[in-house]
Amino acid sequence: MMLVAVAIYMIIGTLIALYVRREITTQEDYFLANRRLGGVISALTYASTTYSAFMMVGLVGFAYATGVGSAGFELMYLVGTLFLLSYYSPKFWKLGREKGYVSPCEVFEDRYGKPVATLSAILALIALIPYTSIQIIGSAYLLKIDYGVAVFTVAFVIAFWAFLGGMRSVAITDAIQGIFMLLMALLAVVWTAKNVAIGIPESASFPNNFWTPLKFASLTVPWFFFALTNPQVSQRMFVPKDEKALKRMVLLFGAFGLIYTVLVTSLGLFLKMGTEIGAFPHVSNWDKVTPTLLTMMPDYLAVLVALSIIMASVTTANSIVLTLSSMILRDVVGEREKVLTGKAFVVILTFILILFALQKPGYIVKLAILSSTILLCQLPLILGIFHFNIGGKITGLATLIAGFTTAVTLSLMKIPWTSIAVFVISFAVFFTLGTIEKAKSS
Repeated sequence: MMLVAVAIYMIIGTLIALYVRREITTQEDYFLANRRLGGVISALTYASTTYSAFMMVGLVGFAYATGVGSAGFELMYLVGTLFLLSYYSPKFWKLGREKGYVSPCEVFEDRYGKPVATLSAILALIALIPYTSIQIIGSAYLLKIDYGVAVFTVAFVIAFWAFLGGMRSVAITDAIQGIFMLLMALLAVVWTAKNVAIGIPESASFPNNFWTPLKFASLTVPWFFFALTNPQVSQRMFVPKDEKALKRMVLLFGAFGLIYTVLVTSLGLFLKMGTEIGAFPHVSNWDKVTPTLLTMMPDYLAVLVALSIIMASVTTANSIVLTLSSMILRDVVGEREKVLTGKAFVVILTFILILFALQKPGYIVKLAILSSTILLCQLPLILGIFHFNIGGKITGLATLIAGFTTAVTLSLMKIPWTSIAVFVISFAVFFTLGTIEKAKSS
């Protein structure tokens, strides 16, 4: 039944992608849908790109295992995103129009130089490839067929839709899938509340053994600035057709995000309550909580919820692949004309994702946080473009290298305050060298 549903999903998605596809002659059209998306589609593709398998698998398990602090953790992301989008998205949108930016890293080039844009793109590739592979892994497990075959099947869908019509195909399929994801989350919560448990267990309180103030701050710092530092979403600020569509994108995304966050964290907390009253089995592996729930649901509902998780994975993965392709093409290779080369990179990146997925790296939540922690080193440079008239190439390179090195080193050492250290060191290097570099150039 699951395989039939996935087959129908693949066929419908491909037909939609073919329907909206048209002749693509420019990279701007391929990667940004020619900057002509309306507010509703922009909001839904932004939401679908952001809310991946991290939500219905990772965050459900996270809420189950750590308690109500997970809701605050995810709501901090939403608050930060709405704050940053409200203030910075008009600035990004205007820069994109005036300068013709396609890759999100191009915003660094005019201010800090080409090497900084190139290094930023490479670091984004390092940060996002492992996380993106998790989207394939989550979907592959749900298909319940040979793991290798499942990985190649999901990866093919991701690459094919992105290859076929670029951002236009991805945005339309994202929009439809986003609505389906929201509806299935609602049905999952309603069924759980009726058949397992409803309420927040006392053990889920905040703070607790997991959610100490330091832990909460460390996890939420990279999450709060996600909208600026993660290229797959910052690129979405270039695509609305006008400022009215941009404002609508922000408002509708906020509504979507609030509803989805409440539903998903409630599901995890309800399941924890179910464990405490004996209605749901104890699950020690965070990422197995939702799959365990699916085994208890009626077959039709389990298939629909599982399909919504696969959709969430695909929407996130093909958006990241498309963004990374634009960054490699324009910021690393320096090709700003040919569209076919960009499509070739979509295929190459998908093969890299397959290799990572076959290795089965760790928890979804942990990889998501690690990728955002690494990308936090870009934050001083982004804010510098709009607020600080200091620094140049040396400042940019040093800031990225210092922040990236700190993130990787402390993460390997399992230091709980890694993101805070990355934040402090990146800004310290930026302001120290930025002041000196400005003094030398003046």
